Amino acid sequence: MTDSAILDTAILWVQQQGVPIFWSAIVVLCYIVLTRQLFPKIDKSVDEGGFKNDALKKAYLTVRFLSGIVVVAVLLVVWGVDISGMMLVSTSILTVTGVALFANWSVLSNITAYFVLLFHSAYRRGNFIRVIDGDNYIEGYIADIGVFNTQFITEDREVVIYPNNLLLGRPTQINPRTRVAGMGKIAQVYEKKSSDTKDKEST
Repeated sequence: MTDSAILDTAILWVQQQGVPIFWSAIVVLCYIVLTRQLFPKIDKSVDEGGFKNDALKKAYLTVRFLSGIVVVAVLLVVWGVDISGMMLVSTSILTVTGVALFANWSVLSNITAYFVLLFHSAYRRGNFIRVIDGDNYIEGYIADIGVFNTQFITEDREVVIYPNNLLLGRPTQINPRTRVAGMGKIAQVYEKKSSDTKDKEST
């Protein structure tokens, strides 16, 4: 087969597949634009939060993985791949995954909470926070935010791992004036505040 014949065949194929090629280029372009717009913002949030480069790598990897799945799915549709037999299963999986990314009971919701915490100015490395869970509390310094959990270090130098979705769904005090202990009953906090107030009044 001569070079001219190969070239003619390639040109003919491009002409026949013009529409899929066009939409594929649009999809890839959107992916590139999205990542280039999003990555600098993630980089800025990690830098302002004082987190390690490991947090940045995890964020990049998660974004690339999730967006890559979407791109592949769209390209399959664009190129007319027959996925009718898988449609019901795929729809069910996407529905369950979508709900799981936001439902508090799901492990996957920790990923959604991870990005919210990463971009939230209150959850910075070194901030002292108190998480209130009913009658109980846990407090400590933010050491790191991972994809699934956040690491606290208490004033007693104990390391506590707390799920991201629970941290986002609980009332939280940022840099409270009164500090009691790593974990305990919330009543201890009020007793400590009352004691500190009496000491100030007596002096």
